[in-house]
Amino acid sequence: MSRFVTADRDTVFLFPPSVSDWLPEDHLARFIVEIVDQLDLSELTQQYTGRGSKAHHPAVLLGLLIYGYATGVFSSRKIERATYDSVAFRYVAANTHPDHDTIAAFRRRFLPHFEALFVQVLLLAQEMNLVKLGRIALDGTKIKANASKHKALSYAHAKRIEKQLHAEVEALTALAEEADQTPVVDGLDIPAEIARRETRLEALAAAKVAIEVRAQERFEREQAEYQRKQERRQAQRDVGKKPKGREPIPPEPGPKDKDQVNLTDDESRIMPVSGGGFEQCYNAQASVDTETMLIMSTHVTQAPNDKQQIEPALKPLTALPVKLGKVTDLLADTGYFSANNVSLCTQANVDPLLAIARDQHHLSVFERFAPDLPAPETDDSLSLMKHRLTTKTGRALYGLRKQTVEPVFGIIKHVMGFRQFSMRGVDKVTGEWTLVTLAWNVKRMNVLRMA
Repeated sequence: MSRFVTADRDTVFLFPPSVSDWLPEDHLARFIVEIVDQLDLSELTQQYTGRGSKAHHPAVLLGLLIYGYATGVFSSRKIERATYDSVAFRYVAANTHPDHDTIAAFRRRFLPHFEALFVQVLLLAQEMNLVKLGRIALDGTKIKANASKHKALSYAHAKRIEKQLHAEVEALTALAEEADQTPVVDGLDIPAEIARRETRLEALAAAKVAIEVRAQERFEREQAEYQRKQERRQAQRDVGKKPKGREPIPPEPGPKDKDQVNLTDDESRIMPVSGGGFEQCYNAQASVDTETMLIMSTHVTQAPNDKQQIEPALKPLTALPVKLGKVTDLLADTGYFSANNVSLCTQANVDPLLAIARDQHHLSVFERFAPDLPAPETDDSLSLMKHRLTTKTGRALYGLRKQTVEPVFGIIKHVMGFRQFSMRGVDKVTGEWTLVTLAWNVKRMNVLRMA
Protein backbone atom coordinates (compact mmCIF):
# COMPACT_ATOMS: atom_id res chain seq x y z
CA MET A 1 0.00 0.00 0.00
CA SER A 2 1.55 3.31 -1.11
CA ARG A 3 2.12 6.11 1.39
CA PHE A 4 2.35 9.05 -0.98
CA VAL A 5 0.38 12.30 -0.92
CA THR A 6 -2.32 12.07 -3.57
CA ALA A 7 -1.64 14.24 -6.62
CA ASP A 8 -5.03 14.87 -8.23
CA ARG A 9 -5.15 17.52 -10.95
CA ASP A 10 -8.58 16.63 -12.33
CA THR A 11 -11.01 17.12 -9.43
CA VAL A 12 -12.69 20.52 -9.67
CA PHE A 13 -12.85 22.90 -6.71
CA LEU A 14 -15.86 22.23 -4.49
CA PHE A 15 -16.06 25.97 -3.69
CA PRO A 16 -15.13 28.94 -5.88
CA PRO A 17 -11.34 29.36 -5.61
CA SER A 18 -9.80 32.55 -4.15
CA VAL A 19 -6.24 33.76 -4.79
CA SER A 20 -6.26 34.94 -1.18
CA ASP A 21 -6.18 31.31 -0.03
CA TRP A 22 -3.00 30.51 -1.94
CA LEU A 23 -0.45 32.61 -0.02
CA PRO A 24 0.82 32.46 3.58
CA GLU A 25 -0.51 35.23 5.83
CA ASP A 26 2.95 36.81 6.25
CA HIS A 27 3.86 36.74 2.53
CA LEU A 28 5.53 39.84 1.07
CA ALA A 29 2.91 40.06 -1.72
CA ARG A 30 0.13 40.47 0.84
CA PHE A 31 2.04 43.23 2.62
CA ILE A 32 2.71 45.09 -0.65
CA VAL A 33 -1.00 45.04 -1.53
CA GLU A 34 -1.81 46.37 1.97
CA ILE A 35 0.71 49.20 1.60
CA VAL A 36 -0.41 50.17 -1.92
CA ASP A 37 -4.06 50.21 -0.81
CA GLN A 38 -3.15 52.86 1.82
CA LEU A 39 -1.36 55.15 -0.65
CA ASP A 40 -3.01 58.23 -2.12
CA LEU A 41 -3.00 57.41 -5.85
CA SER A 42 -5.33 60.24 -6.88
CA GLU A 43 -2.57 61.88 -8.98
CA LEU A 44 -2.32 58.65 -10.96
CA THR A 45 -6.01 57.79 -11.24
CA GLN A 46 -6.94 61.32 -12.37
CA GLN A 47 -4.77 60.92 -15.46
CA TYR A 48 -6.99 58.14 -16.77
CA THR A 49 -9.67 59.91 -18.79
CA GLY A 50 -11.98 56.92 -19.17
CA ARG A 51 -11.98 56.84 -22.97
CA GLY A 52 -11.65 53.54 -24.82
CA SER A 53 -11.54 50.16 -23.10
CA LYS A 54 -11.30 49.78 -19.33
CA ALA A 55 -7.82 50.42 -17.93
CA HIS A 56 -6.05 48.43 -15.25
CA HIS A 57 -6.16 50.26 -11.93
CA PRO A 58 -2.90 52.06 -11.00
CA ALA A 59 -2.89 50.20 -7.66
CA VAL A 60 -2.59 46.89 -9.50
CA LEU A 61 0.17 48.08 -11.84
CA LEU A 62 2.09 49.80 -9.04
CA GLY A 63 1.82 46.69 -6.85
CA LEU A 64 3.17 44.53 -9.69
CA LEU A 65 6.14 46.85 -10.20
CA ILE A 66 6.97 47.04 -6.48
CA TYR A 67 6.72 43.28 -6.03
CA GLY A 68 8.68 42.71 -9.25
CA TYR A 69 11.55 45.00 -8.21
CA ALA A 70 11.51 43.60 -4.67
CA THR A 71 11.94 40.04 -5.99
CA GLY A 72 14.30 40.64 -8.91
CA VAL A 73 11.77 40.72 -11.78
CA PHE A 74 12.34 44.01 -13.64
CA SER A 75 11.26 43.19 -17.21
CA SER A 76 7.66 44.09 -18.07
CA ARG A 77 7.46 40.94 -20.22
CA LYS A 78 8.57 38.77 -17.30
CA ILE A 79 6.08 40.50 -14.99
CA GLU A 80 3.27 39.82 -17.47
CA ARG A 81 4.32 36.16 -17.71
CA ALA A 82 4.50 35.91 -13.91
CA THR A 83 0.84 36.94 -13.57
CA TYR A 84 0.11 33.54 -15.15
CA ASP A 85 2.95 31.46 -13.67
CA SER A 86 3.42 32.85 -10.14
CA VAL A 87 0.84 32.62 -7.36
CA ALA A 88 2.27 35.74 -5.69
CA PHE A 89 2.13 37.87 -8.87
CA ARG A 90 -1.34 36.49 -9.58
CA TYR A 91 -2.42 37.61 -6.10
CA VAL A 92 -0.99 41.13 -6.56
CA ALA A 93 -2.68 41.39 -9.97
CA ALA A 94 -6.01 40.18 -8.47
CA ASN A 95 -6.11 37.38 -11.04
CA THR A 96 -5.89 39.85 -13.95
CA HIS A 97 -3.15 39.85 -16.57
CA PRO A 98 -1.93 43.32 -17.68
CA ASP A 99 0.15 42.99 -20.84
CA HIS A 100 3.78 44.06 -20.91
CA ASP A 101 3.08 47.18 -22.98
CA THR A 102 0.65 48.39 -20.31
CA ILE A 103 3.14 47.73 -17.50
CA ALA A 104 6.03 49.38 -19.37
CA ALA A 105 3.94 52.40 -20.36
CA PHE A 106 2.73 52.84 -16.77
CA ARG A 107 6.28 52.72 -15.41
CA ARG A 108 7.55 55.16 -18.03
CA ARG A 109 4.60 57.54 -17.67
CA PHE A 110 4.58 57.78 -13.88
CA LEU A 111 8.32 57.77 -13.12
CA PRO A 112 8.13 61.39 -11.85
CA HIS A 113 5.38 60.40 -9.38
CA PHE A 114 7.42 57.72 -7.62
CA GLU A 115 9.19 60.33 -5.46
CA ALA A 116 5.91 61.39 -3.82
CA LEU A 117 4.91 57.73 -3.36
CA PHE A 118 8.34 57.08 -1.80
CA VAL A 119 7.61 59.72 0.88
CA GLN A 120 4.11 58.32 1.44
CA VAL A 121 5.62 54.90 2.18
CA LEU A 122 7.99 56.49 4.72
CA LEU A 123 5.02 58.15 6.42
CA LEU A 124 3.27 54.78 6.61
CA ALA A 125 6.43 53.33 8.16
CA GLN A 126 6.37 56.12 10.75
CA GLU A 127 2.72 55.41 11.56
CA MET A 128 3.68 51.75 12.09
CA ASN A 129 6.45 52.94 14.48
CA LEU A 130 9.09 51.49 12.17
CA VAL A 131 11.18 54.61 11.55
CA LYS A 132 12.07 58.00 12.96
CA LEU A 133 14.72 60.25 11.48
CA GLY A 134 17.99 60.63 13.35
CA ARG A 135 21.34 59.28 12.24
CA ILE A 136 21.78 58.91 8.49
CA ALA A 137 24.49 57.02 6.61
CA LEU A 138 25.12 58.31 3.09
CA ASP A 139 26.86 56.42 0.31
CA GLY A 140 26.74 55.84 -3.43
CA THR A 141 27.05 52.83 -5.68
CA LYS A 142 27.79 52.54 -9.39
CA ILE A 143 24.96 50.92 -11.35
CA LYS A 144 25.35 50.07 -15.01
CA ALA A 145 23.52 52.20 -17.54
CA ASN A 146 21.36 50.69 -20.25
CA ALA A 147 24.23 51.25 -22.68
CA SER A 148 27.52 49.61 -23.57
CA LYS A 149 30.83 51.29 -22.84
CA HIS A 150 31.88 50.17 -26.33
CA LYS A 151 29.39 52.68 -27.75
CA ALA A 152 31.35 55.55 -26.19
CA LEU A 153 33.04 57.99 -28.57
CA SER A 154 36.08 60.00 -27.45
CA TYR A 155 36.74 63.55 -28.61
CA ALA A 156 40.03 62.58 -30.23
CA HIS A 157 38.46 59.64 -32.09
CA ALA A 158 35.55 61.83 -33.22
CA LYS A 159 38.01 64.29 -34.76
CA ARG A 160 39.90 61.47 -36.53
CA ILE A 161 36.70 59.95 -37.95
CA GLU A 162 35.43 63.40 -38.94
CA LYS A 163 38.65 64.10 -40.86
CA GLN A 164 38.45 60.71 -42.58
CA LEU A 165 34.80 61.19 -43.61
CA HIS A 166 35.48 64.66 -45.00
CA ALA A 167 38.28 63.20 -47.11
CA GLU A 168 36.00 60.40 -48.34
CA VAL A 169 33.23 62.88 -49.25
CA GLU A 170 35.72 64.96 -51.25
CA ALA A 171 37.02 61.85 -53.02
CA LEU A 172 33.48 60.65 -53.85
CA THR A 173 32.49 64.12 -55.08
CA ALA A 174 35.54 64.20 -57.35
CA LEU A 175 34.68 60.71 -58.59
CA ALA A 176 31.13 61.83 -59.40
CA GLU A 177 32.44 64.76 -61.42
CA GLU A 178 34.69 62.40 -63.42
CA ALA A 179 31.96 59.79 -63.92
CA ASP A 180 31.37 60.85 -67.54
CA GLN A 181 34.96 60.08 -68.52
CA THR A 182 35.81 57.34 -65.98
CA PRO A 183 33.62 54.27 -65.51
CA VAL A 184 32.29 53.83 -61.96
CA VAL A 185 32.81 50.54 -60.10
CA ASP A 186 29.78 48.28 -60.42
CA GLY A 187 27.43 48.57 -57.45
CA LEU A 188 28.85 51.89 -56.22
CA ASP A 189 26.03 54.41 -55.63
CA ILE A 190 27.97 57.64 -55.23
CA PRO A 191 25.05 59.88 -54.07
CA ALA A 192 24.00 57.28 -51.46
CA GLU A 193 27.58 56.90 -50.20
CA ILE A 194 27.96 60.68 -49.89
CA ALA A 195 24.60 60.97 -48.08
CA ARG A 196 25.58 58.20 -45.68
CA ARG A 197 28.81 59.97 -44.75
CA GLU A 198 27.10 63.34 -44.38
CA THR A 199 24.63 61.75 -41.96
CA ARG A 200 27.53 60.35 -39.93
CA LEU A 201 29.21 63.76 -40.00
CA GLU A 202 26.07 65.34 -38.56
CA ALA A 203 26.01 62.76 -35.77
CA LEU A 204 29.70 63.33 -35.05
CA ALA A 205 29.16 67.08 -34.93
CA ALA A 206 26.35 66.62 -32.40
CA ALA A 207 28.54 64.32 -30.31
CA LYS A 208 31.40 66.84 -30.36
CA VAL A 209 29.05 69.62 -29.25
CA ALA A 210 27.85 67.46 -26.33
CA ILE A 211 31.46 66.81 -25.27
CA GLU A 212 32.32 70.51 -25.57
CA VAL A 213 29.32 71.52 -23.45
CA ARG A 214 30.35 69.05 -20.75
CA ALA A 215 33.93 70.31 -20.91
CA GLN A 216 32.72 73.88 -20.37
CA GLU A 217 30.60 72.80 -17.39
CA ARG A 218 33.60 70.98 -15.93
CA PHE A 219 35.82 74.02 -16.46
CA GLU A 220 33.33 76.27 -14.66
CA ARG A 221 33.17 73.87 -11.69
CA GLU A 222 36.95 73.52 -11.53
CA GLN A 223 37.41 77.28 -11.90
CA ALA A 224 35.03 77.94 -9.01
CA GLU A 225 36.89 75.39 -6.86
CA TYR A 226 40.22 76.97 -7.87
CA GLN A 227 38.93 80.40 -6.84
CA ARG A 228 37.77 79.05 -3.45
CA LYS A 229 41.19 77.54 -2.81
CA GLN A 230 42.94 80.76 -3.80
CA GLU A 231 40.67 82.83 -1.56
CA ARG A 232 41.26 80.44 1.35
CA ARG A 233 45.04 80.64 0.87
CA GLN A 234 44.90 84.41 0.59
CA ALA A 235 42.88 84.60 3.81
CA GLN A 236 45.65 82.63 5.54
CA ARG A 237 48.27 85.03 4.19
CA ASP A 238 46.24 88.02 5.40
CA VAL A 239 46.52 86.80 9.00
CA GLY A 240 50.22 86.06 8.70
CA LYS A 241 49.98 82.29 8.12
CA LYS A 242 51.80 80.40 5.40
CA PRO A 243 49.39 78.33 3.27
CA LYS A 244 50.03 74.60 3.42
CA GLY A 245 50.41 72.36 0.41
CA ARG A 246 51.20 73.09 -3.21
CA GLU A 247 49.90 76.12 -5.04
CA PRO A 248 46.70 75.08 -6.87
CA ILE A 249 46.98 74.77 -10.64
CA PRO A 250 44.39 76.74 -12.64
CA PRO A 251 42.13 74.54 -14.80
CA GLU A 252 42.38 74.53 -18.58
CA PRO A 253 39.28 75.24 -20.68
CA GLY A 254 38.10 73.10 -23.57
CA PRO A 255 37.58 69.37 -24.10
CA LYS A 256 40.34 66.82 -23.57
CA ASP A 257 41.12 64.10 -26.10
CA LYS A 258 39.86 61.39 -23.71
CA ASP A 259 36.51 63.12 -23.01
CA GLN A 260 33.71 60.82 -24.19
CA VAL A 261 30.03 60.69 -25.01
CA ASN A 262 27.97 57.51 -25.25
CA LEU A 263 25.99 57.17 -28.47
CA THR A 264 23.30 54.99 -26.81
CA ASP A 265 22.75 56.93 -23.56
CA ASP A 266 24.62 60.19 -23.82
CA GLU A 267 23.76 61.15 -20.21
CA SER A 268 25.55 58.12 -18.72
CA ARG A 269 29.27 58.23 -17.93
CA ILE A 270 32.29 55.92 -17.95
CA MET A 271 33.06 55.27 -14.27
CA PRO A 272 35.51 53.11 -12.30
CA VAL A 273 33.76 50.20 -10.61
CA SER A 274 34.60 48.03 -7.61
CA GLY A 275 36.76 45.09 -8.56
CA GLY A 276 38.63 47.16 -11.12
CA GLY A 277 37.90 48.33 -14.65
CA PHE A 278 35.43 50.82 -16.05
CA GLU A 279 31.76 50.59 -17.03
CA GLN A 280 29.08 52.85 -18.47
CA CYS A 281 27.28 53.81 -15.26
CA TYR A 282 25.31 56.18 -13.12
CA ASN A 283 26.25 56.95 -9.51
CA ALA A 284 23.16 56.09 -7.41
CA GLN A 285 23.07 57.71 -3.95
CA ALA A 286 21.07 56.66 -0.89
CA SER A 287 20.66 58.11 2.61
CA VAL A 288 19.96 55.23 5.00
CA ASP A 289 18.58 55.37 8.54
CA THR A 290 21.11 53.62 10.78
CA GLU A 291 18.44 52.24 13.15
CA THR A 292 16.19 50.52 10.61
CA MET A 293 18.18 50.42 7.34
CA LEU A 294 15.27 52.15 5.60
CA ILE A 295 16.30 54.50 2.79
CA MET A 296 15.17 58.05 3.60
CA SER A 297 16.12 59.83 0.39
CA THR A 298 17.83 59.18 -2.94
CA HIS A 299 19.31 60.91 -5.92
CA VAL A 300 21.34 59.95 -9.00
CA THR A 301 24.40 61.77 -10.26
CA GLN A 302 26.59 61.55 -13.34
CA ALA A 303 29.71 62.36 -11.30
CA PRO A 304 32.01 59.36 -10.81
CA ASN A 305 33.04 60.53 -7.30
CA ASP A 306 31.01 61.67 -4.30
CA LYS A 307 32.74 64.96 -3.48
CA GLN A 308 29.79 67.12 -4.58
CA GLN A 309 26.97 64.91 -3.26
CA ILE A 310 26.46 66.26 0.28
CA GLU A 311 24.35 69.22 -0.84
CA PRO A 312 21.97 67.21 -3.11
CA ALA A 313 21.66 64.63 -0.30
CA LEU A 314 20.83 67.20 2.37
CA LYS A 315 18.18 68.93 0.25
CA PRO A 316 15.60 66.07 0.19
CA LEU A 317 16.46 65.00 3.74
CA THR A 318 15.68 68.43 5.17
CA ALA A 319 12.52 68.64 3.02
CA LEU A 320 10.98 65.46 4.45
CA PRO A 321 7.70 65.89 6.40
CA VAL A 322 8.13 67.08 10.00
CA LYS A 323 6.33 63.96 11.24
CA LEU A 324 9.33 61.87 10.23
CA GLY A 325 11.61 63.74 12.62
CA LYS A 326 14.88 65.55 12.04
CA VAL A 327 18.28 64.42 10.84
CA THR A 328 20.80 64.76 13.66
CA ASP A 329 23.98 63.16 12.25
CA LEU A 330 25.25 62.47 8.75
CA LEU A 331 27.82 59.69 8.35
CA ALA A 332 29.82 59.36 5.13
CA ASP A 333 33.17 57.99 4.00
CA THR A 334 36.24 59.92 2.93
CA GLY A 335 34.94 60.34 -0.62
CA TYR A 336 32.48 62.96 0.70
CA PHE A 337 34.96 64.92 2.77
CA SER A 338 35.73 68.57 2.14
CA ALA A 339 35.70 71.65 4.32
CA ASN A 340 32.80 73.01 2.28
CA ASN A 341 30.74 69.84 2.82
CA VAL A 342 31.32 70.03 6.57
CA SER A 343 30.12 73.62 6.47
CA LEU A 344 27.01 72.66 4.48
CA CYS A 345 26.04 70.09 7.12
CA THR A 346 26.56 72.59 9.93
CA GLN A 347 24.42 75.18 8.14
CA ALA A 348 21.64 72.57 7.88
CA ASN A 349 21.90 71.92 11.66
CA VAL A 350 23.23 68.42 10.99
CA ASP A 351 26.31 67.11 12.80
CA PRO A 352 28.71 65.76 10.14
CA LEU A 353 30.92 62.73 10.56
CA LEU A 354 32.81 62.65 7.26
CA ALA A 355 35.92 60.51 7.31
CA ILE A 356 39.04 62.55 6.63
CA ALA A 357 41.15 59.53 5.66
CA ARG A 358 40.63 55.82 5.17
CA ASP A 359 39.58 53.87 8.26
CA GLN A 360 42.50 52.68 10.37
CA HIS A 361 41.96 49.03 11.22
CA HIS A 362 43.33 47.02 14.16
CA LEU A 363 43.97 49.88 16.57
CA SER A 364 46.26 48.93 19.44
CA VAL A 365 44.71 48.28 22.83
CA PHE A 366 46.25 51.53 24.13
CA GLU A 367 44.65 53.56 21.34
CA ARG A 368 41.24 51.90 21.77
CA PHE A 369 41.07 52.56 25.49
CA ALA A 370 42.93 55.86 25.61
CA PRO A 371 40.90 58.71 27.18
CA ASP A 372 39.39 61.26 24.82
CA LEU A 373 41.34 64.44 24.29
CA PRO A 374 39.58 67.65 25.38
CA ALA A 375 37.48 69.35 22.71
CA PRO A 376 39.16 72.34 21.05
CA GLU A 377 37.96 75.77 22.12
CA THR A 378 36.81 76.91 18.71
CA ASP A 379 33.68 77.48 16.65
CA ASP A 380 35.30 76.02 13.54
CA SER A 381 33.04 73.16 12.42
CA LEU A 382 35.88 71.30 10.69
CA SER A 383 38.07 71.27 13.80
CA LEU A 384 35.15 70.13 15.96
CA MET A 385 34.34 67.29 13.53
CA LYS A 386 37.97 66.16 13.43
CA HIS A 387 38.01 65.97 17.23
CA ARG A 388 34.70 64.13 17.34
CA LEU A 389 36.05 61.46 14.99
CA THR A 390 38.87 60.74 17.45
CA THR A 391 36.56 60.17 20.44
CA LYS A 392 35.18 56.78 21.47
CA THR A 393 31.63 57.96 20.89
CA GLY A 394 32.51 59.39 17.48
CA ARG A 395 34.32 56.23 16.35
CA ALA A 396 31.41 54.04 17.47
CA LEU A 397 28.90 56.28 15.71
CA TYR A 398 30.90 56.38 12.48
CA GLY A 399 31.19 52.59 12.65
CA LEU A 400 27.44 52.38 12.04
CA ARG A 401 27.95 53.59 8.47
CA LYS A 402 29.54 50.44 7.15
CA GLN A 403 26.98 48.12 8.76
CA THR A 404 23.94 49.99 7.40
CA VAL A 405 24.28 51.59 3.97
CA GLU A 406 26.74 49.07 2.49
CA PRO A 407 24.56 46.02 3.32
CA VAL A 408 21.59 47.83 1.75
CA PHE A 409 23.47 48.18 -1.54
CA GLY A 410 24.64 44.58 -1.27
CA ILE A 411 21.08 43.30 -0.87
CA ILE A 412 19.73 45.50 -3.66
CA LYS A 413 22.41 44.24 -6.06
CA HIS A 414 22.88 40.62 -5.06
CA VAL A 415 19.55 39.58 -3.51
CA MET A 416 17.07 41.76 -5.39
CA GLY A 417 19.40 41.45 -8.41
CA PHE A 418 19.26 45.09 -9.52
CA ARG A 419 22.60 45.80 -11.23
CA GLN A 420 21.54 47.66 -14.39
CA PHE A 421 19.00 50.35 -15.17
CA SER A 422 16.27 49.67 -17.72
CA MET A 423 15.70 53.38 -18.41
CA ARG A 424 17.96 55.81 -20.26
CA GLY A 425 18.67 59.44 -19.40
CA VAL A 426 19.35 60.83 -15.94
CA ASP A 427 15.73 61.88 -15.24
CA LYS A 428 14.28 58.46 -16.08
CA VAL A 429 17.12 56.68 -14.29
CA THR A 430 16.41 58.80 -11.20
CA GLY A 431 12.77 57.71 -11.31
CA GLU A 432 13.74 54.06 -11.65
CA TRP A 433 16.21 54.31 -8.74
CA THR A 434 13.38 55.78 -6.63
CA LEU A 435 11.23 52.77 -7.58
CA VAL A 436 14.05 50.37 -6.63
CA THR A 437 14.54 52.01 -3.23
CA LEU A 438 10.77 52.19 -2.66
CA ALA A 439 10.61 48.43 -3.24
CA TRP A 440 13.52 47.96 -0.83
CA ASN A 441 11.73 50.01 1.84
CA VAL A 442 8.51 47.99 1.56
CA LYS A 443 10.52 44.75 1.65
CA ARG A 444 12.40 45.98 4.72
CA MET A 445 9.20 47.18 6.44
CA ASN A 446 7.77 43.68 6.05
CA VAL A 447 10.75 42.31 7.96
CA LEU A 448 10.69 45.03 10.65
CA ARG A 449 7.00 44.62 11.46
CA MET A 450 7.55 40.93 12.26
CA ALA A 451 10.68 41.51 14.34
